[in-house]
Amino acid sequence: MATQFWEKSIKINALTNLLFKPVPVRRGLLLCRSKLRKAFGIAPSRLISQGWWLLKKRLLPLLCLISFVAVLLLNTFAPSIAQLPPQPRQEIRGVWLSGNDFSVFRNRSQVLAAMSQLRQLNFNTVYPVVWNDGYTYYPSAIMQKMGIPFFFKGTDGQDVIADIISQARREGLLAIPWFEFGFMVPLSSELASQHPDWLTQKRDGTQTSISAAGEVAWLNPFHPEVQKFITELVMEVITQYDADGVQFDDHTSLPVDFGYDKYTISLYTQETGNPPPPNPQAQAWIKWRADKISTFMVDLYQTVKARKPNAIFSVAPNYYDFAYKLQLQDWLNWVRLGIVDELVMQVYRNDLESFITQITRPEILETQKVIPTGIGITTGLRNRPVALPQIQSQVEAAQQRGLGIGFFYYESLWDIAPEPAAQRQSAFAALFPNPVLRDISQNIPRKPSFDTISLPLYTKPSLGQRVRGYFLEMAIAGGKPKRILLDTGSAGLRVPKEFLGNAPIRRTGQNIKEVLSDGTILEGELVYTNIRFGLLPAAEPVPVQIVTSRQCIAKKPNCSAKSGVPFSGIIGVNYFEKSLPYNPLRKLPGNLSNGFIVIGNGGSNNNGSLILGLTADNQAGFKMAPWSQQSEINGVPGNRWDSRLSKVCLTLAGSAAKNSCNGTMLNDTGTINGLTEFKSASTAGKLKPGILRSTNALKVAINGIFDYSVTPGTRDGFNRWNLSISPQAELPIFVNTGIAFFDKYDVLFDQVNGRQGFRTRRQEENKDLLPQKSKVFTQDK
Repeated sequence: MATQFWEKSIKINALTNLLFKPVPVRRGLLLCRSKLRKAFGIAPSRLISQGWWLLKKRLLPLLCLISFVAVLLLNTFAPSIAQLPPQPRQEIRGVWLSGNDFSVFRNRSQVLAAMSQLRQLNFNTVYPVVWNDGYTYYPSAIMQKMGIPFFFKGTDGQDVIADIISQARREGLLAIPWFEFGFMVPLSSELASQHPDWLTQKRDGTQTSISAAGEVAWLNPFHPEVQKFITELVMEVITQYDADGVQFDDHTSLPVDFGYDKYTISLYTQETGNPPPPNPQAQAWIKWRADKISTFMVDLYQTVKARKPNAIFSVAPNYYDFAYKLQLQDWLNWVRLGIVDELVMQVYRNDLESFITQITRPEILETQKVIPTGIGITTGLRNRPVALPQIQSQVEAAQQRGLGIGFFYYESLWDIAPEPAAQRQSAFAALFPNPVLRDISQNIPRKPSFDTISLPLYTKPSLGQRVRGYFLEMAIAGGKPKRILLDTGSAGLRVPKEFLGNAPIRRTGQNIKEVLSDGTILEGELVYTNIRFGLLPAAEPVPVQIVTSRQCIAKKPNCSAKSGVPFSGIIGVNYFEKSLPYNPLRKLPGNLSNGFIVIGNGGSNNNGSLILGLTADNQAGFKMAPWSQQSEINGVPGNRWDSRLSKVCLTLAGSAAKNSCNGTMLNDTGTINGLTEFKSASTAGKLKPGILRSTNALKVAINGIFDYSVTPGTRDGFNRWNLSISPQAELPIFVNTGIAFFDKYDVLFDQVNGRQGFRTRRQEENKDLLPQKSKVFTQDK
């Protein structure tokens, strides 16, 4: 684990030694046997003991001051973080069972004695290693199928991991298997030899880096086959042992110098339009790679929770600034997204002052408000033991700040130590004077710890072509992210079957049809599955139409289905559902489901924004118009609203509509050109159905809310406007403003209070309403 923090590479090691005073570690000391290399680990803490409550009472004034200062710090550090109510805390008193410890745990009697001893000393969690050095430490059917040998049987041929988990549970300890090596693997391993295409590399073609485990290669975390392999191992452990959870440490990451392999270069170029920058520390390049790893972790979390909802998804990283900038591990974002159930930050320091500095960082103060949080402390190495006073002072410093403890590693607790075992055990008993049990039944899914989030709206779809539109990046059923048309004029998620991944799907057998405004009929089965908006997963599976057929209605034979252009998918975010599927934004977690804001790009080639979650701050400046509430429909959660606005005033030159305020309007990002529909030909006056001319100036307004004027032209998506006369129309005057309306107004949709808001865009954002050829489309990353 964090042993690699100290021997990352020659350059990083020099910087680390200069700035952070790490504990020096020699690789040679970490070798247990030829196949067992070692790295550091951690464990969190939360459920507060009786003794700790007494200490809290004495320190209450100081704690209040600390809390006040922490709030000030966090408001500066992450202004969008929600102020959440206190969560039940489970104090973590854990220890890692590393590869070095397997010489002990291969013996059943020693496993029994060890678990009993830990329980007597009031420990409550063990983290047995299950993935290290390119091998599993349990008999894996996946590895066996790949022809990779298994070396780690017990002395009686038993499954050591099964033995540890069984004995731990008998003693009331949680057993959380630890995937120590993450994406790291020896270059000489069978896995690397069998799958050289799974490896990533540096810009100069180098495939390895120097770590505490020696010279290692890195599996490409962006490669779908690598992600599938790691996911299968994790699920094999969860299923085979009904494990209490899984833990990932600082190796579920990638050193910042890596990512220049052919696959990743192609993927980055495809998504951004540019090759990766030569500087591996370029901010956009760092963020793109970090986001890809975060995406994998979100999907992995959902897969684990689908199998075992109360399993603990544990992360044991380095401190955040190091983890993000040098390891592409954005763990603080994982915490905020609600996909981490406990966190143990690795802090291996000899110096107490340096130790305290790390455990009081803003990200730790933020994290411990929402999940059990602990600090990893080293208890020694085989040839460099750590004395009791250092351990005691660090544990006490962590406990005084409400943090739990994870010790690295088991044998160095008292078997490999400068003091006698009895003295060490007595000291640990004093550190944990009262028992604190942990219960995974209390580990329920957590909502994100932020009230609002902004997602980019791209200008091009993943499939097909379109004159203009806003496209939201989504993943359906664990599939690859696809950019899908955002449609504020319809409701429901509708995608081609090619967009689906391998995640579970609940089929209904119900075939449904949807007719689009251009006359296209979408037909396909209604299913329920998990979806993700960027990095943000929905709170539960949502209904999705899997489109398998497209055709045109007889009245509109030239619809989009006739063009042969691939279907790019539609995410309808209107709250006026007539049937299933419903608006999937309804199933966003927490405050994020209460509404959204569409911010256009002013007609440029830049990305727009979709702001999820309405707050007092982001609603500032909007003028509101009410919707009319509709009756409930079975299967559609939340309030339904007719999202067409009434009392809309229309003036259309050449028609009889002169500030006629009996109109109805829909603001629709899914419609390229504006539309006015009259029920009566008399309202149209001398105008004929078809495309309006520049002499037919048009004005649409709601008094005191907005005032929108257009001079019709010939540019699709900007100023082209159509007129329709339909005696069968439901409304006397209907206006669909089309996508160009969003160039001049930010538009808010409030599903809780049933209203729509309008805010004029700043003049500088609207000075260029037509796309310029010289502008280059770039990903808003």
